[in-house]
Amino acid sequence: MKKIFFYTLIGSLLFSSCNEFLDREPLGEISTETYLKTDNDLASYAAGLYTQLPSHTAGAYGLGTFATDNGTDNQAATAPNTVFVKGQTRVPNTGGDWDFSTIRSTNYFINTVTPRIEKGEISGNETLIKHCLGEVYFFRAFTYFNKLVSLGDFPIVTEAVTDNYEAVVEQSKRRPRNEVARFILADLDKAFSLMQATAPAQNRLSKNVAALLKSRVALFEATWEKYHKGTARVPGGPGWPGANKDYLKDFSINIDQEIRFFLEQAKESAKIVAEQYTLAANYQSMFNSNSLTGNSEVLLWRAYSTNSEINIFHYVVGNIQRNGGGNTGFTKDIVESHLMQNGLPIYANGSGYQGDKTYANTFASRDPRMGYNILKTGDLLADDPSFNEWALNGKGYFYRPPIVIGLAELRSTTGYSLKKGLTPDANQAPTKTSTIASVVFRAAEAYLNYIEADFELNGVLDQNSIKYWKAIRTRSNMDTDIDKTIQYTDLSKENDWAKYSAGVIISPTLYNIRRERRIEFAAEGMRWNDLKRWRALDQVSEYHVQGFNLWDENYKLYSNPEHNISPIQLIENGNANSNVSARTDSKYLRIYRANAGNIAFNGYTWNQNKYLNPIATTHFRLTTAEAGNEDYSTSSIYQNPGWSTVTNSVAVGD
Repeated sequence: MKKIFFYTLIGSLLFSSCNEFLDREPLGEISTETYLKTDNDLASYAAGLYTQLPSHTAGAYGLGTFATDNGTDNQAATAPNTVFVKGQTRVPNTGGDWDFSTIRSTNYFINTVTPRIEKGEISGNETLIKHCLGEVYFFRAFTYFNKLVSLGDFPIVTEAVTDNYEAVVEQSKRRPRNEVARFILADLDKAFSLMQATAPAQNRLSKNVAALLKSRVALFEATWEKYHKGTARVPGGPGWPGANKDYLKDFSINIDQEIRFFLEQAKESAKIVAEQYTLAANYQSMFNSNSLTGNSEVLLWRAYSTNSEINIFHYVVGNIQRNGGGNTGFTKDIVESHLMQNGLPIYANGSGYQGDKTYANTFASRDPRMGYNILKTGDLLADDPSFNEWALNGKGYFYRPPIVIGLAELRSTTGYSLKKGLTPDANQAPTKTSTIASVVFRAAEAYLNYIEADFELNGVLDQNSIKYWKAIRTRSNMDTDIDKTIQYTDLSKENDWAKYSAGVIISPTLYNIRRERRIEFAAEGMRWNDLKRWRALDQVSEYHVQGFNLWDENYKLYSNPEHNISPIQLIENGNANSNVSARTDSKYLRIYRANAGNIAFNGYTWNQNKYLNPIATTHFRLTTAEAGNEDYSTSSIYQNPGWSTVTNSVAVGD
């Protein structure tokens, strides 16, 4: 154990050294003549890269991965997402996504280990040695995918960069995003070929995780290119800034062929996983169990324990138990997107929908995932009577009224509180640490990736798509008549950003594929990337984030002595010290209209230039021919469309 910890620490030191452009080779911390010579060395180095993966942050308060969707039309925090507010997003001077530290670390490993394997210079188990190399290829791909999402075109760097100006300039040259995506897929193919089908240890990668990530990357790029086609955000499109660089003068692209290629890759790799993994019978247990060993759906998860030898924990459960707050809340829109259990939309004739005046009405006969993911009055928060110290006059361990005002960390911002991840286990109460496992990759994504890629590719669903979709519905205890759902879908009545792509309403079938994804992955951090790749934000203008129906009936919860957590007075906007939106504004709680001082008081409005992030000014300065020259046209880097290279400037149109 001490040896593993030592090498993990050394790996972390190697990863931390970087400068503001292309980082130096990791020399000096440890001798390369003695390190990376055994399978244990390789395993320890690879282990240091796992911190990139999403997980509940060890030792930190908050809701972990369950808060990642804040700032979308699914979830909202107390503070608005500033990217939707004019003038709030600006070109930074330093930092940003133009960073190569992890890329450097993975390249160092690959370039050092590969020739040593070929020469037989690494001792230990040959299968494990190859597996570790596969892990590092996976993490290089994972890092590059994050760059693709945030910046689009990006340099493809596979070798160490010498510390001189000419080398930095050369290696900073951006490659078109389709080439970057193909590079990522190639790395994942290598990872798949090198890694074992069964991970060598608990909570380590297997080859099928590489296949799943490949389907994610390919689907992202295919749909990005399809829906952003004809804009400067796609290589070769009108105004694409790469066209102004001499080093890209010979670049050409057949965009339709590229879209087809990536869709085929997404479908093929998703099927590899979908055919090997069955969905877990219990949806809820994937998110509130301490161990996921043996779970038929989960490909990779992170374990936590208060065992003195491990002692890695978080506070996710306690934050949910504290009145169901945690500074997040599901929006009215995602709640309304949930179908009835009979497969009908809530507005369809004969659906059985009872309205949303009360929690009982809202949840009655709905998709069971709604009850798994969202708290309703009467839900058990903790089975320990000592939990009373936190709230409701001796009844605080049951969820009563949502705390929609007060401290941000305790607040249910929308009235629809997070339940995903909740266990009533008294050992994980707010005063104690949480040890529920964190899901990193699960097979339901492969099912949904396949369905979407199939429909985008062919315009109809094949038998595998129908099989996978029915499996998801069956696991959710939902009616499996998908055609019925599609038939009764009226897109004019759907409040969902994703019913649009490029400002145009999509087909009912495609919409329901997107709906299924939205519901299945609620609070799992998928939504933001989906909205970007679908180009589903163009139409967002003066959009108000809304929560539960406060002013018909639910406001009475706060005056009922049985439910009173502490003296709570709802003061409508328009009065002194207002803390909630006015009923004349909407019967639904509008979380950013409690007072006129909120920067999102007039709603969210999207600027298309923000689909890609700006590159910080420093990186242009470091790659410009003349020192001190602020004309960065000679830089080997080009700025993303709609952004300038002037520090603190806003996007065009803001």
